Amino acid sequence: MKNFSSKFPYLIFCVASALLLVSCAKSELTTNRDATTPTASPAATTATATASATDVGVPECDAFIKAYEACVKDKVQAQFRAPFESTLATWRKTWHDQAANPQTRAALATACKSAREQATTSMKAYNCTF
Repeated sequence: MKNFSSKFPYLIFCVASALLLVSCAKSELTTNRDATTPTASPAATTATATASATDVGVPECDAFIKAYEACVKDKVQAQFRAPFESTLATWRKTWHDQAANPQTRAALATACKSAREQATTSMKAYNCTF
């Protein structure tokens, strides 16, 4: 039983992370776009793509992502960064997609705060503060 209890916090973190990712999954919506909608210029499209690649559009999420990214970059050894960077990319894309959907945007700040709390605990080993 001693061996299980030493792994229990890790198990809790894994389950909580999985639940967070599942709850943040994008629900597919079909849209009926009007064919007369004007298209953006290539320069405007590039600027939008650049901004959307780095920002979610929800202050709680953007602040957490920047803090987490800085922690990983500054405090996690290079050979161990890949899974952290993968998680970061998943969060960024999922949250960006959810921020674009009015039905899921409202709950996004709470999800990002929850992810921050979980990361505060899980990243203590790297002396990260959020």
